Amino acid sequence: MEKTLEIDEKVEGRDRAVRVTAVFVTLILAVALSYYFLDRPLAAVMHAYTKGVPFFVWLTYIASPLAPIASILAAFIGGRALARGSLTPTESAFLRASCAVLIAGVLTHELKEVFGRTWPETWVNNNPSYFSNGTYGFFPFHGGQGYHSFPSGHTTAIAAAAGAAWCLWPKLRLLGAPLALAVAMGLMGADYHWLSDIMAGAIVGVSTGVIAAKIGRGGSATA
Repeated sequence: MEKTLEIDEKVEGRDRAVRVTAVFVTLILAVALSYYFLDRPLAAVMHAYTKGVPFFVWLTYIASPLAPIASILAAFIGGRALARGSLTPTESAFLRASCAVLIAGVLTHELKEVFGRTWPETWVNNNPSYFSNGTYGFFPFHGGQGYHSFPSGHTTAIAAAAGAAWCLWPKLRLLGAPLALAVAMGLMGADYHWLSDIMAGAIVGVSTGVIAAKIGRGGSATA
């Protein structure tokens, strides 16, 4: 009986790994398709009609406080844990969500350095961009703020928070997902990022959030 259960667990684990791999491959293909076929046409529309519209710019600000808040929460909760030697379930949940945002931010920075993608618009130090001089593509390990478009850091942050919240606080699912979509809409509308930047940021963020929420535990923080 025990041997049968062990075999069933191995099969279930293998099937889960296959499903997760298939999802990631599909998402990566979607990012690639966006790069080749959607990014430039969509950016051209945003450049012509919505670039600089305050409404879209304001939407991007939703994600801005997440990293500072996560840093403060992680330090505070970590200090309390050191003092008491344990964490309450609520503290554990907030620490996991905070770590998700912070880790996602580090991953995003490193990926920006690796991929070296240029922006749709010129933002800093006369950086090369698609709408200033037709520069479009990836320049791996180039370095510099002008080559940090991919993946979107704002999307990664809000997606990490939403992904963690989705697992830790199921009742907040109807809040996290719309906020993430609002940030994505703002980034697109303001022409701050390519669509594939946003898609990649969502993949990194949601993955980090879900892993941080689930690793070493089961269920949600609240019933």
